Amino acid sequence: MKKKNLRDKLSSKIFSRGDVPLAVYAVVIIAMLVLWKLNESYSELAGDFFVEMFGVAFTLFIIDVLLVRSKSKRWKIVHDDVDYLISRVVNRLRDGLSYRAFQFTPDVDATQSILDQRGDFLKHIEKQNNEELKNSLFEKELFSLETYHYLNERATDVWEIINMKYSEYLSPILVSQLINLHACLKDLAGHNVQYRKSDRYQEDAAFYKKAALNEIIYTLHETISLLNELKEQGFSQPAKRSFENIKTDRK
Repeated sequence: MKKKNLRDKLSSKIFSRGDVPLAVYAVVIIAMLVLWKLNESYSELAGDFFVEMFGVAFTLFIIDVLLVRSKSKRWKIVHDDVDYLISRVVNRLRDGLSYRAFQFTPDVDATQSILDQRGDFLKHIEKQNNEELKNSLFEKELFSLETYHYLNERATDVWEIINMKYSEYLSPILVSQLINLHACLKDLAGHNVQYRKSDRYQEDAAFYKKAALNEIIYTLHETISLLNELKEQGFSQPAKRSFENIKTDRK
């Protein structure tokens, strides 16, 4: 039986989490049990308080379950669309970084799909140590002005999803990963600028290149790890009109 990833688990929830913490329900229930016990000695007073607590519990149930959770169910189709937007952005990033950072070029004639080839390649990259990763870099493309703009555009894509009105329905774990991914992309863009300072300050070119390379190796490893994890959780898919046997667009 195939193990469910995070996306599957979130989609298959029968009840979505409401706004009222479980601790509040626990306090109300305990209070009702205590009042029920006190009913033997202080029947009239305890009975009145018990009725009041029952009213509180019923009100919480109406607000939390019948209103908040029913709203979440009604917006499930939007939640699915947001999941798709995340998956498409992650897929584009996996494709774009594979080429721009490592010059990955899939074999279009191979029996293995392009997505699977790229997946195996990025898993291999994630396991590399710093020296191996440095040797794998495609410096000419990675530190180009075009890649700088690409990284900022993808960072904007991620940030827009985080700040969408409907992001409140996303898992906190997923939102945290997207925030970290956005930070990594902005850092990669910053390292790109650092490297290209070598063209402006020729006398210190070696310093700027070395500093940028050392920093980008760490950030790239963090970024690839995040992208691999998001894919494992089910958040990576090509555009709905794309075909798997066609080379993925790197725009």
